Order: sequence, then structure tokens, then C-alpha cells
Amino acid sequence: MPDTVHKQPNSRMCFVCGMKNPVGLKAFFYEQPDGSVLARFTGQEQHQGYPGRMHGGVISGIMDETIGRAIMIRLGPGQEVWGVTAELNVRFRRPVPLGVELTAVGRITRDTRLLFEGEGELLLPDGTVAVEARGRYLKLPLDMIADFDAVREEWRVVPDDCADQGITDT
Repeated sequence: MPDTVHKQPNSRMCFVCGMKNPVGLKAFFYEQPDGSVLARFTGQEQHQGYPGRMHGGVISGIMDETIGRAIMIRLGPGQEVWGVTAELNVRFRRPVPLGVELTAVGRITRDTRLLFEGEGELLLPDGTVAVEARGRYLKLPLDMIADFDAVREEWRVVPDDCADQGITDT
């Protein structure tokens, strides 16, 4: 993995990053020196569309989350901006297999006072681009998006070895 600047938090039940969601991806997110966010995850049988292939909706979810998390890098520690997806365009270039570690990369391409835009790719283990995505996100304070309690939602950095060992009850 490239040099990581900072590992981003996971939550309890988010479909993409939730460590206690029994059908979730349990993805980990890493901020990179170039300002991008890198996500690592392995699709399982419950993420299947066609046999042995990840469902396009699940792929869209990981791309949305990865691009959306890239805004956190721009502000630095202690400053939070949350985005609500306004538009997401996904281009599927190759089938995405289950049971192998995949990497999603997201970066911000435009940042204004009210919204931000970004793009990203989903990479197969050999580095081939399987999916490309572009999104637009409305910036909102978290209290306008959801009733979010960081303690209740277990919003914290989770050690990588928890996922490697199948530990989800940290």
C-alpha cells in the first residue's frame, strides 16, 4: 500500500464501513499523500449480483463513499465536512470478482462553498481499472443529515487486524 497519511474512522452499522453490519463491506479508508483516499475491502457472497461477481449497486456504494470521504483530507484534523450525494455516475468497465481484496480510490476535483465534486476508480488486484465514477456532493453539517452520536455509532479508527482476523466486535 502507498504511504498513508491518516487512517479514517469506521462506524458500527454503515453498509460500507460498518464493522458490526453483518452484510456490510467493512471497508477501511486511508488518506494518501497526494490528497486521495484509498479504500480496501473484499466482496463476499452477500455482495453478489451474478454468481462470483459483485453487484453493481454495492460497487456504486463503495465508490460513493470513497469519493465522498476525500473531502475530509482538505480540511485537516478537527474540521469536519459531510457530503450528501447529489449525483453519482458510474461506468462499469470490467466484472468485479468476489473473494479478492479490491482497492477503490477517490479524489476531489472541485470544491466550492456549497458543494464538492470528485472522481475515483475501483481497481482489481492486478491494478486494472474495473469501474470509474464521478460524483457531486452537497456540503451539510452532520446534524442536518442525521441524528449522529459518534459514541453510539462507534465512529473511530479500527485497527486493520480486526478485519484481517474477522473481529467485528471491537
